[in-house]
Amino acid sequence: MTISVILKVFAFIFGSMIGSFLNVVIYRLPISKSVVHPRSSCPKCGFMIPWYLNIPIISFLFLRGKCLKCKFVIPKSYFFMEIFMGLCAMLLAPKGIDSNSLIEFFTFFGILSIFTAHFFIDIKHQILPDILNLYLLGIVVIYSIMNYSLYHWITGGLIGFIGPFLVTYLFYKIRGVVGLGGGDIKLYGILGILLGPLGVMNLIFFSCFVGAVIGSILIGLKKLDRNKPFAFGPYIIVTAILQIYFPYYFNQVNFLVIK
Repeated sequence: MTISVILKVFAFIFGSMIGSFLNVVIYRLPISKSVVHPRSSCPKCGFMIPWYLNIPIISFLFLRGKCLKCKFVIPKSYFFMEIFMGLCAMLLAPKGIDSNSLIEFFTFFGILSIFTAHFFIDIKHQILPDILNLYLLGIVVIYSIMNYSLYHWITGGLIGFIGPFLVTYLFYKIRGVVGLGGGDIKLYGILGILLGPLGVMNLIFFSCFVGAVIGSILIGLKKLDRNKPFAFGPYIIVTAILQIYFPYYFNQVNFLVIK
């Protein structure tokens, strides 16, 4: 096998392990439980899962998606999360073993991992945990300092944070209702550091546009109550994913909209 194929195999294994960990993060973090202790257990009978039955993908298939002791059906989402993150890591895998390639891989796979946890936590709990934003901030700041000018990441960060904050503040003063949550504002600010001033302005515009369109459709279908808060983080995340991982296609859409 070539070095590229070997790296993709290792990346898939690594990604599936991160996917397994994200399952724990998504479940435990919103309910203020440690993500490292105690080890995983069956949510029904409390059976502590030994390490040899906690191998990503393989253990789920071996156990046929059920607890070994009480036969509780393990959610298939756990299995699909492991496969999904494995595939993402494989697609992002470096073509060679050098410092630049490895930095790029761990940076952008790390960002995607935090996006994934944020996405599912926000949908279920309507929060973007500060601890995840802090990890994202650390990754983004280090990468941006290494690759972008001071103007790019400072200006982008300020626009990303101050713009949504002021809009939310004015909306609250006028309507008495909080528009964006604090986690959303922080996420905009952090992504502004990576995307720069123009990039974060595109992020704000397109995420709000998509959120307004989909929100209006869901309200019209009676799937969403306009008087209740809803998760806005997924719109920010999906737009940011397009900008970061599919810049060509995002730029095509951007051109059509601006034109």
